[in-house]
Amino acid sequence: MSPLRRAGTDSTGRSGPTSCAPVDGDREQGPARRRASTGTGTGAPRARTTDALDRTPTPRGNGSMSTPSATTPPATGSAATAGPEGLAGLRSPGPGLITLDPAHTALLRGLDALLSGLAARLSAPEVTGPPLLAADGLARLDYFRNFPHLGVSAGRFTPEAYDGLAAGQAPAGRPLEPTGYLLPSATCYGLLLSLEGADVGEDGLRVSAAGRCFRNETHYDGLRRLWGFHMREVVYLGTKEGAVEHLERGGEFVLETAGRLGLDLTRATADDPFYDKGGSRARLMALDPVKHEYSAPDGTAIASVNRHRNFFGERLGIRAGSHGPAYSSCVAFGVERWVHAMLLAHGSPERALDRLAAATA
Repeated sequence: MSPLRRAGTDSTGRSGPTSCAPVDGDREQGPARRRASTGTGTGAPRARTTDALDRTPTPRGNGSMSTPSATTPPATGSAATAGPEGLAGLRSPGPGLITLDPAHTALLRGLDALLSGLAARLSAPEVTGPPLLAADGLARLDYFRNFPHLGVSAGRFTPEAYDGLAAGQAPAGRPLEPTGYLLPSATCYGLLLSLEGADVGEDGLRVSAAGRCFRNETHYDGLRRLWGFHMREVVYLGTKEGAVEHLERGGEFVLETAGRLGLDLTRATADDPFYDKGGSRARLMALDPVKHEYSAPDGTAIASVNRHRNFFGERLGIRAGSHGPAYSSCVAFGVERWVHAMLLAHGSPERALDRLAAATA
């Protein structure tokens, strides 16, 4: 018996789907446009004025770093004030790389714990995905056709560089060789690739995972756009109907959680090119959207629900018993972006922590 819980029932005893179906979650920040606004955290319609996940961001300055946002945690050390608990010396090491002080770290951890409630509600056991993804596997998922700009490749120094490095030469400019692996840009890729060739059964399968993800961007912007960030996802594989229900329940959780935290979110349709943009799947996606994002008032998308149809089931040979290739869907949370939204709504990490404590009391 696999330790992964099948999707037949959840922790409340509710019957789940009995027949089976974004990076990305909010997955890939490649070319996309929001097509419609469908509501807010309170259910009222709202016009969408900001492209929350500008998939082809406009470079700022030299393209390496933008002006920090109002919610960027203050750097500490000689050039800035100490952190909220007087922890001096913390410095962010470079563009898109932020060191969080104790208050911001507590907010990040607390929000992640709250967001893991969706996995508990859906009885999706926690797993840990691989730290690197094979480029060949990603190529079979059309990753490079759709998101060639996002990949962060893992390289290693060539043997010719060893002597110079050991002698104290600077690593910059030393030759690197490819390893054939990339850092994950979304949590679900590693989970899906790990299930290649599996049969998730008639009742389907749910799993949850959180991991560090990495994206090569043209610019970085505080906690809104980072080189490395935490993404939590709850993934379903099974029937077409089960995949739809998974997203419905995920969307309900997003709005419910936002309400508890005092966040006003806008829900909007987004394009996410899982498929060849010139193919029949892309035309179908234009008629039947597969991705919706939930954004803070400044346009920052902090969560998404993503329906993959049976794309991954077909490409990876994942079956749902007699139902054939599995359909899949996922709910994704960008945890640092939830921190950003809390700071935007409540003004300081201390007040945000107070609201979080009230929401979890």
